[in-house]
This record gives sequence, structure tokens and C-alpha cells, in this order.
Amino acid sequence: MGSTEGGFLRRWARRLTTDVAELDADDLSRDAVRCGAQPVAQCQSGEQVVMLGRLRAVEFCPQGAAASLQAELFDGTDGVTLIWMGRRRIPGIEPGRTIKVRGRIAMREGQKVLYNPYYELQQAQ
Repeated sequence: MGSTEGGFLRRWARRLTTDVAELDADDLSRDAVRCGAQPVAQCQSGEQVVMLGRLRAVEFCPQGAAASLQAELFDGTDGVTLIWMGRRRIPGIEPGRTIKVRGRIAMREGQKVLYNPYYELQQAQ
């Protein structure tokens, strides 16, 4: 059996025996690297970054509170909280959507945060 066939069989066997969430994380991180994004796990506070990932959760602020929209972006390596100040809703920002974001990483309560990131909605694959 050639090395190409052996590689295919190993990948196929891994897909049969690995947790779906882990496979999804692998696919997400591979897609991020392919589009030139940095892995969230490697980003440090103060860095200008480009990230690609899937929105896990989106939280709309209540009507009486100061307007802000928060979303958790996961790229397969780690998560980052996206916060848009002055916005209650943004069309297309919804759980399950893949987006590419650009901004400067900050830390809030020990968590990575991007305030008012520039974003691009990605086509469903």
C-alpha cells in the first residue's frame, strides 16, 4: 500500500473514531489558517489581529440598558468575545454564522475581547 493510501486510511479511521465537536474544531482551525487568520489561542492582548470562526452565541442587550451586542467567536483553538458598542442588533450576526473579524485584542476579566471589530460575513460552506 502506498503512502497516499495509508494517509487516507489514517484520516478515514480518525474520522470514524473522533468526537464530532473535535472534528468540527479541526475543520474550523484549518479554514482559519487557510484564509490567513491567526489562531485565537495564540493572540495576545494589544495585538492587531484577523480571526475567522463560527459564532457560538449572540447576546442582545435589553432595551433599558446601554446598547451593545456581544457574540462568542470560536475558531477551533479558543474563543473570543466580540462586543459592538452602540448596537442592539446587526443583520447576519447570529449563532452558527461563520465570520472573519479584524481588530485589536483586549482582555476583560481574563477573557479575550474585540471591541467594535470590523467583520465580514462568510458564505455558508
